[in-house]
Amino acid sequence: SILSSKLFNMSVLLAYLSLQIQFADQKQEFSKRPSKIGRRSLSRSISQSSTDSYSSAASYTDSSDDETSPRDKQQKNSKEIEIAEQEMPALMALRKRAQGEKPLAGAKVVGCTHITAQTAVLMETLSALGAQCRWAACNIYSTQNEVAAALAEGGFSVFAWKGESEDDFWWCIDRCVNVEGWQPNMILDDGGDLTHWIYKKYPNMFKKIKGIVEESVTGVHRLYQLSKAGKLCVPAMNVNDSVTKQKFDNLYCCRESILDGLKRTTDVMFGGKQVVVCGYGEVSRKGCCAALKAMGSIVYVTEIDPICALQACMDGFRLVKLNEVIRQVDIVITCTGNKNVVVRENLDRMKNGCIVCNMGHSNTEIDVASLRTPELTWERVRSQVDHVIWPDGKRIVLLAEGRLLNLSCSTVPTFVLSITATTQALALIELYNAPEGRYKQDVYLLPKKMDEYVASLHLPTFDAHLTELSDEQAKYLGLNKNGPFKPNYYR
Repeated sequence: SILSSKLFNMSVLLAYLSLQIQFADQKQEFSKRPSKIGRRSLSRSISQSSTDSYSSAASYTDSSDDETSPRDKQQKNSKEIEIAEQEMPALMALRKRAQGEKPLAGAKVVGCTHITAQTAVLMETLSALGAQCRWAACNIYSTQNEVAAALAEGGFSVFAWKGESEDDFWWCIDRCVNVEGWQPNMILDDGGDLTHWIYKKYPNMFKKIKGIVEESVTGVHRLYQLSKAGKLCVPAMNVNDSVTKQKFDNLYCCRESILDGLKRTTDVMFGGKQVVVCGYGEVSRKGCCAALKAMGSIVYVTEIDPICALQACMDGFRLVKLNEVIRQVDIVITCTGNKNVVVRENLDRMKNGCIVCNMGHSNTEIDVASLRTPELTWERVRSQVDHVIWPDGKRIVLLAEGRLLNLSCSTVPTFVLSITATTQALALIELYNAPEGRYKQDVYLLPKKMDEYVASLHLPTFDAHLTELSDEQAKYLGLNKNGPFKPNYYR
């Protein structure tokens, strides 16, 4: 028994020393990272072929999850990318059609988008077409950790994890861009933060950058501002206003994901709830409002544009000012792309238990900063769900700290993202291969022929068969039999 006791003590000592050595190794690996990471359990995954990639093998779960190594998690969860491939037929078709030609050979694409399984399919497609990719996240909450870890394992340089701080966010973008011996020549952005960072910190990089592809309202607005001021020094493609983005991603994606995000975070029943939706564009109109109305909610709409306002009225929604209904509504949803749409005065007047969330792009629509004051108490309910409590006991339910609800709190339909991702890929190919002089230092819309090509790649999924124009019909309409069938101004 004495011998067995000594052996037991020796095994405990060896286990302890092993843990200390592992801890020392981890500490040394993280010496390069920013210090403000909060109380989180981080494990870094390092790919042999991409040793500078800080990917989302970073774990924010309980320590019990650490029993499985990050590398094992990557191998298991990379299957999510395979599932996404099944719902992204156009990207897979693009790989087959263009892989032999390698239209992006020599392209070095730096990207800043939501890092999800769908983005992984896009990145792998760009790689199959000849591009090198480095990626950061455009949203601190939307990164799917296991997917980014699988990308790092596959050799992609990825700098992102779910739950980044503001400092982490900019650090990741900087690490994505600022690396010795690697100069990007194409930018794929969502929100304009990556483009803004390069303009601010590394303006000389634009000498070798051929173009920017931007897919968000906010990012496009920033590009037009730069163009108007004469500061846009490379061509940019406005993917956000392409038909395939407006009529599919903004509409069908939001129609399904608004309900998913609210249900996952709050378990709310929609029937009979009073909801005010701020803004009546494509995201709001046929997306959020239509979905909520179909579930039995009483929906109010606020709008600044008389044309959009008239559409809301004719679709059967009551057009109001926010302060007219703020005391009675159960849910407040912003969909404008603007700033300070819901301010502290509105928040103070909300009823107890009101749910507040954002479906617009940025985190500026709800004035969350005004809630971070000593008299208000924040209480974390679950991931991405906070109670903000007033001194009298009133509380509101704030989702994702005012950031994008569907990508922060749930997921979005993969098939719809296939349409947007294919549009992005084609825009990159177009700008990268364009002869010198075709595109000036300005913002361009995607050629209508490309919009139609993206749509055609998705039709086989539905076993859909297009009707072809006869020569006589084509002549009568003044169209080419093969398109484009809509004018460039069509949206």
